Formats: sequence, structure tokens, C-alpha cells
Amino acid sequence: MQRFGRRLQRSFFDRDVDEVARDLLGRVIAVDHAGLRVAVRLTEVEAYAGLEDPASHAFRGRTPRSSIMFGPAGHLYTYFVYGMHWCANIVAGPVGDASAVLLRAGEVVDGVDTARLRRSRVTRDTELARGPAGLATVLAFDASSNGTDLCRPDGEVALFTGEPPLASAVRIGPRVGVAAAAEIERRFWIEAEPSVSAFRAWTPRKRTAGPAAALRKR
Repeated sequence: MQRFGRRLQRSFFDRDVDEVARDLLGRVIAVDHAGLRVAVRLTEVEAYAGLEDPASHAFRGRTPRSSIMFGPAGHLYTYFVYGMHWCANIVAGPVGDASAVLLRAGEVVDGVDTARLRRSRVTRDTELARGPAGLATVLAFDASSNGTDLCRPDGEVALFTGEPPLASAVRIGPRVGVAAAAEIERRFWIEAEPSVSAFRAWTPRKRTAGPAAALRKR
């Protein structure tokens, strides 16, 4: 897709996860699925530093779920959350680091009509790829996307150079909604982009008292 620049090679992803996350802003991820193309310009991401990061799925070591995170870089890692949503990450760093970048939000720059069909309840185009679940939905990511190699010349999913923002427009802050290591600033976003999600610090969920608990309080 020449209009979005050149395709990013594996060396782009095979670096420190924080560097990759920062450099993903403004890049364009494009997916050809079932004869339909959707492309999203990334405006918000989060870095997860594998074995050294308590918020990472790989923190406790390799599991069937997290194995793709151990490399090589430049592959998709998708997972299901809350029994209803898919989220998409890009594996980063050297083999064994188990680092990845969560794709949090973006602007749909190609295939808007298809994106609208995939998120029919969304009324504003700026919110079509807002939030990790929304972004994964418009790009049709699911279990079958896990392990997809973004660097294959003939692959259906690719990242392009796009137009990275000026350094002065990049903001860094705590990640959204994580319980562990919530204070670590590994969320990167482009200032004033309407697609960027609102920051919500993690708060413990309140448990609903059952009948037995209610009886004990009497």
C-alpha cells in the first residue's frame, strides 16, 4: 500500500519494547480479510516488558497462551478478554524477551465503510478503532490471527511507515486498567487525537455479597 509508505521489516520490531511502542505511533496497520481491506493509523499503544513486567502475560514464564510472546518479533499476539473481546499485540524485542505492544487505539484511514459494519453501534468514525477491543474488531482480529507474521511479503496483515508524529506531540503515562505495576509509564499516545481512549486507573472490582453473606450481616 504505497500511499502509507513502505512495509516495516522485522528489524523495526526486534528492539527494546518501549522503543518499539513509541515508534509505532503514526504507523499504519492494514488487514486484507475476506476480500475486504481496513487500515488503521495507530494513535495509542502500551508496552509490556515480558518476564520483568508484573502486568505482562509472560511474567510467570512461558504458557500455551503466552508462547508467541517469546519471539521472534514482528508477530501478532491476540487474546480473548472478559469473555467477549479480542485484543491485539505485536511481539517486540529479541527472542526470549517475551515483550509485546498492545494496540490500544487508532484512526481508520482506509475501509471506513467496512469498519462501520463491523462496529455498527458506534456513531462516530473517530471511535471506530478506539480502545483495544474496538481496534481488534475493525481489523477482524480473533483467535485465527494469533501468530500472524507481519513481515511476510505476501501476508494479509502488514505495518507501514505512515507518518510518525512530532516528538512534541507524543505523551507517556501509566497504562490503562492494569492491576499490577499500574504506576509504570508505558502507555504512549498522540496528544489531541480524538481516537485515544480516556485514562482510567485500575480499581478493584467490588464483589457482590451472596445470600449467605447477607445472612451473616444480620
